Amino acid sequence: MKKIRAALTSFLGGVAAQPRLSAHAAAALAFRNRGRVFGEKESLRPTASTLAEASTPNPLAAYFEAHKEGPGIFKWTHYFEIYHRHLRKFVGQPVQFLEVGIYSGGSLQMWSEYFGKEAQIYGVDIEEACRAYENEKTTIFIGDQADRSLWRRIKQEVPLIDVVLDDGGHLPEQQIATFEEMLSHLRPGGVYICEDIHGINNRFAAYLQGLSSHLNFGELHRRANKELSVEPSSFQSSINGIHLYPFVAVVELNATRVETIEARRHGTHWQPFF
Repeated sequence: MKKIRAALTSFLGGVAAQPRLSAHAAAALAFRNRGRVFGEKESLRPTASTLAEASTPNPLAAYFEAHKEGPGIFKWTHYFEIYHRHLRKFVGQPVQFLEVGIYSGGSLQMWSEYFGKEAQIYGVDIEEACRAYENEKTTIFIGDQADRSLWRRIKQEVPLIDVVLDDGGHLPEQQIATFEEMLSHLRPGGVYICEDIHGINNRFAAYLQGLSSHLNFGELHRRANKELSVEPSSFQSSINGIHLYPFVAVVELNATRVETIEARRHGTHWQPFF
């Protein structure tokens, strides 16, 4: 656990100190633009499996649809499928959940109901009046999420978190500060969700694209039997995956540190030219 946290802290600390663009990086940017152009014109049909998954009962969506009175909940409805896909493993567990952006308090109640009686909920908002939503299961912190000293204080007072959900101010500077401060405070196997990433040239989306490129790092080592291995970077050792959805990004941590990435060979018949 300490190794994962130390690796994430070290990696994120070095993100800002990047050299000027090389020819290779410039070419990568050109291909990024090529993909953007393709995405503007391409139309794909959902597969039968995604349609079936969408029809599966979702307790978060059911809660939202049934919630007609009381503290308000304001969500894009496709978020509920994304939430349940990545967070169902925490249901019924002693999960530590932190939500940035309390607004009218309804989502805090929703998360408490979803995760169950063992969940501990933390809320962060810039509005002092949001202290009204604090109770025996919910702790409220007041401050600007772009203020890194706020996160340092929270990390001193709060144990390692299983889930961070950023539904706060939605400005890239706020989202980046929160992400860089809190990713290393996630427990192994934890999930980080950032909502409301809007616009083709959104700066937080661009930040994530730069971050995700580190998943593809690899210095290949060829073994005697032609199998391949890569000694993972600290980032690859810690990050399980980065998932992008309409308006939402989900970052998942590995439950245990990855020590090696392997390409192994099984079988007895191989083409002679390979």
